[in-house]
Amino acid sequence: MAEPLQHRAKQPVSASLAGPYGHPFHPILVTVPIGAWVGSLVFDIASRVVDDPDFLSRGAMWLIAVGVIGALAAALVGFLDLLAIPAGTRAFRVGLIHMTLNLLVTGAYVGNFLWRHAGDGPSGSVGAGQLALNAMSMAVLGVSGWLGGKLAYHYGVRVADETTQAEGFRPGHGGPSD
Repeated sequence: MAEPLQHRAKQPVSASLAGPYGHPFHPILVTVPIGAWVGSLVFDIASRVVDDPDFLSRGAMWLIAVGVIGALAAALVGFLDLLAIPAGTRAFRVGLIHMTLNLLVTGAYVGNFLWRHAGDGPSGSVGAGQLALNAMSMAVLGVSGWLGGKLAYHYGVRVADETTQAEGFRPGHGGPSD
């Protein structure tokens, strides 16, 4: 009997690169760009309300850079997770849209970093255009994150199958070795 398509998407293409069964690396790695880019937006807004905004403007620029580096690492393992999804399925199409939006967001942040780094680098409050680009990028990232959640929680991509999940609900000691 052939294995159902959804079971293929639960297994890693490469456990050493994408994370073992039930423990994918992609969700762990996405916390770096999300946190850095949220921090950069907070710094951008704060730079417009404080008396000495230079440190916030510089901090936002470097948080954007950290986010880009983190996004590239997350994209590599995310691409491996995408390869685990059977082509031609709804989950694969959602994965392609998720990946495309994330690549667009990363490109926008690369552009935003270069814009800020031009000349002598940031000084004073962050410009309205840079702030708007940051906010728009964050909004698109939110849509992409929602799609990523749909992949994991609705379609079960790289999530342990129901039999494995049921092990967590057997009566026992509750320790990690159970």
